[in-house]
Amino acid sequence: MFQQLVPLLRQRSVLLTVTALEEDQIRVNVLPKKLADGENAALTTPMSFTGTAAELDAQLPDAIVNFVGSHLELKNTLDRAKEEMAAAAKAAQEEARNKSKTAKKSPQPAESEKKEEQKEAESPTAPGLFDMPAPVSAGHTPSTDSDEEAEILAEIKTG
Repeated sequence: MFQQLVPLLRQRSVLLTVTALEEDQIRVNVLPKKLADGENAALTTPMSFTGTAAELDAQLPDAIVNFVGSHLELKNTLDRAKEEMAAAAKAAQEEARNKSKTAKKSPQPAESEKKEEQKEAESPTAPGLFDMPAPVSAGHTPSTDSDEEAEILAEIKTG
């Protein structure tokens, strides 16, 4: 029985309790101890075996082998899962860093597009229907006015 417990004992302490029950029945409890506070509770699941002394002598070693095998397999599975999750988290962080670097580079073309739009907005456009012309100071005729406009302004001043 103790040879079968050796692989588990290499990993953690095990508490064994043996209790006499009624009519030649014996109960053996195998309680793996927790190694750390954050450890998965499944790794410390106890096993209980009940039978006569002859039954326990015959069947307990095989039952302990199955228990220890399941326990070690579970531990290995949990360790692999933790490693895979850590690798996935690292990959996600790396991807996020790469995306943030790419995102910092891509606003530059957008900024140049905004600058082009601003230039277009600043360029002279045809006056709208309700746009008011710039005020003209008295006695000053803009050079861009046509001859007709100059004549009308002269009539208004003399008028």
